[in-house]
Amino acid sequence: MRPATRRRSPRDPPPSASATALTVPQVYETLLPSVVFIQATGGSSDVARGATAEAATGTGVVVNADGTVLTALHVVQGATAIQVTFADGTRSAAEVATAEAADDIATLTVSKLPAVVVPAVLGGAGLGVGDAVVAVGNQLGLRNSTTAGVGSGLDRSVGRGRTADLTGLIQFDAAVNPGSSGGPLINTRGEVVGVIVALANPTDAGTFIGIGFAVPIGTALGGDGPGDGPALPL
Repeated sequence: MRPATRRRSPRDPPPSASATALTVPQVYETLLPSVVFIQATGGSSDVARGATAEAATGTGVVVNADGTVLTALHVVQGATAIQVTFADGTRSAAEVATAEAADDIATLTVSKLPAVVVPAVLGGAGLGVGDAVVAVGNQLGLRNSTTAGVGSGLDRSVGRGRTADLTGLIQFDAAVNPGSSGGPLINTRGEVVGVIVALANPTDAGTFIGIGFAVPIGTALGGDGPGDGPALPL
């Protein structure tokens, strides 16, 4: 990737989704500048359904020109320190700006921005079962990993032990593992359609067996359904 040379100006045109279907490599190249690596100290482990993952690592996606990061709450919950690494290598301290425990969603504010901030395109109304999806994240410590699959089901629920179930989730079969939590689930137009929060495994292994779950982007943004939601409270 070419080195960044300047920060995005508020007068620059906002990023837009592709009018035609992109290939998986094209989706990856489109989203990579917006994906961040999160390290949290003293907080929760990156928990996938049925197992405890490597502690204090996860993924996030930049959703605003001010560098706001959208992620899964359990990645940063209770952390005493949070560090975000942007795609160009810029590292910054971060703090939780908003948290929605019922949906396992959080936003982070950062203290240092990269030279160029590239927010992801958010959207995805109309995602259907069988539609192609792509996941980008930092699973098992393998930075910027990309996998592809399809939406396998809608309106799924996932138990969280003593905490109320997560509901209204997108089920998908693109491979995800510990470290993927908080990362974007993307459609073939390059739009973020969900935030990855869990995987299902009936054993204690905590590894992927074909079922992942994401909070629909509309819900993550404060809406009630799987489509576009209202603006983030930034």
